[in-house]
Amino acid sequence: MSSVLFDTPGPRARARNRLISVISAVVVLGLLGYVLLRFYETGQFDASKWEWLLYEQIQLELLGALWNTVRAFLMGAVLALAFGAVFALGRLSDHAWLRVPCAAVVELFRAIPLVVLIFFLYYAAPSLGVNFGQYWSVVLGLTLYNGSVLAEVFRAGVTALPKGQTEAAYSIGMRKNQVMRTVVLPQAVRMMLPAIISQLVVLLKDSALGFLITYQELLYYARYLGGIPTLDRPIIPVSLVVAAIYISMCLLLAWVANYLERRNRRAKKTEQLAPAAKPVAEATVGD
Repeated sequence: MSSVLFDTPGPRARARNRLISVISAVVVLGLLGYVLLRFYETGQFDASKWEWLLYEQIQLELLGALWNTVRAFLMGAVLALAFGAVFALGRLSDHAWLRVPCAAVVELFRAIPLVVLIFFLYYAAPSLGVNFGQYWSVVLGLTLYNGSVLAEVFRAGVTALPKGQTEAAYSIGMRKNQVMRTVVLPQAVRMMLPAIISQLVVLLKDSALGFLITYQELLYYARYLGGIPTLDRPIIPVSLVVAAIYISMCLLLAWVANYLERRNRRAKKTEQLAPAAKPVAEATVGD
């Protein structure tokens, strides 16, 4: 059975694919083994390199740095979603005086690198009489950049729906805001959910750029902790721990996305089965 993009591989192609998979796995395991060997030879597994994990003060400071990362992410995510929703609606407006400025704002902040936005908000804005501070410079930078990307995600999700649904809603006398609220958005959110969660994962990782303006988040504290001579400069162990924390948070977001997707899929299946079950129930009552 063939798909749209390629034919189903035959016996020789399957054997070749299995061989390539085995070779790739051996290469990856070999590289991993070499890295672990180098860690062992350079003493990265020595107890002195990991002793810092036992100090209560360091544990509390690490939790504080983690909280700074999480609160910047949470505030940036909320504001970016709101920014994206507002400007997506503006780009979908029928009025050019609203649609054109919204498109210009979205394209502008999508084109500017996030580092430049953070640097401008923290270093340049005070010369204009506005002092955002470290936290809000990071949050606003995350909001403007990721909000612009989310605006395009929202706009694409809305325009991807079949036009027949909106035309049918208009034909029964619904206004545009009613169509958007009751017909378009419930379906579009289901389609956009994986892309939204993916962009939130990007936002979470982008929060690490706050260390460039000395915002005391995880990466900033890892750099500080890894350079302490009295702890034997444990830069690699600290980096591994911080990387594990970031990976755990990203996996948690991915789990939330999968959970919501499964829930929406079950809800959609229930909605499809309900109309079919109704005539059966009515026939049973009639008998």
